Amino acid sequence: MAAFLLRRLANYAVLVVLASSLAYLLAAAALRPRANFEGRAPRPSEAVIDAQLTRFNLNDRTPLAVRYGTWVAGLAHGDLGHTWQGERVADELWRRVGVSLRLVSLGAVLGGVLGVLAGAYAAVRRGRTADRLITLLSYLLLAVPVFVLAVLLQIVACRTNDVTGLRVFEWVGETTPGASEGPFGALGGLGDRARHLLLPTATIALVQLALYSRYQRSMMLDVLHADFVRTAQAKGLRRRDALLRHGLRTALIPMTTYFAYTSGLLLLGGVFTEKIFGWHGMGEWLVDSVTRGDVNVVAAVNCLAAVAVLLAGLASDVLYGILDPRVRTGTAA
Repeated sequence: MAAFLLRRLANYAVLVVLASSLAYLLAAAALRPRANFEGRAPRPSEAVIDAQLTRFNLNDRTPLAVRYGTWVAGLAHGDLGHTWQGERVADELWRRVGVSLRLVSLGAVLGGVLGVLAGAYAAVRRGRTADRLITLLSYLLLAVPVFVLAVLLQIVACRTNDVTGLRVFEWVGETTPGASEGPFGALGGLGDRARHLLLPTATIALVQLALYSRYQRSMMLDVLHADFVRTAQAKGLRRRDALLRHGLRTALIPMTTYFAYTSGLLLLGGVFTEKIFGWHGMGEWLVDSVTRGDVNVVAAVNCLAAVAVLLAGLASDVLYGILDPRVRTGTAA
């Protein structure tokens, strides 16, 4: 198993280098940070603009190979460069990662667990009312864009607040200023964070639930009547126990890869949720940086995304090895 993971790690490391380099080269060739100075009044002279851009390795008049070499040299020392305004990219990157993790983690876990359970239950109850109801709700959620779903939840939350006369839900920002300074102190601040997290978590969880339930249902249907499930029943296990111990475990093996890679990319995929609920995370930063032509930020975010996919791949391999012993013994591919 250790040798298998080392081989996979080496392959992923090469892919991260290639993906990060390609992301930087494309961003540096296509984006124009110089445009940020053109709308200023009075407009700085070309010499001043060139000096400012060169200082942060953003001058599009410098050969691309030279800029790439400078970026790689900085990256080798843990320096992700500066934004076009002179701020350190690394400092802002880690702050944004924390915001995105707080936003998506709970929703991703809830959506994954509930989606797997709903998909497995729908497969067992195939053709019955429960299966049809889960299928209908899943397709309905998949058909509704994320930003529409988020707005619908906001409308429901607003009505709920009006009916109850309480601020049960909050949907703008991560916290309410001064929440921890009330009579309940830090506990009040914690409760305020939880209220702000309810709607974004529900949005992410519902979307993830719909996706996972569809995949899990298909995987589960493939093993419902498999020989090993019938053999387990012939040995005296009840059908429910045979499905849980043998059927669900086998059906989860292909799901691990999908779950791991989806989680790895969720940090950037939550851009609509961040925008609608006013959370200033990675997705929002990437979109804003592309519009500003901020090459170093775009390259840093893509580099982080490549590393996240690497870690997701490793997590997938470990889970695969746990669920399928042939991987640990080297008899599987």
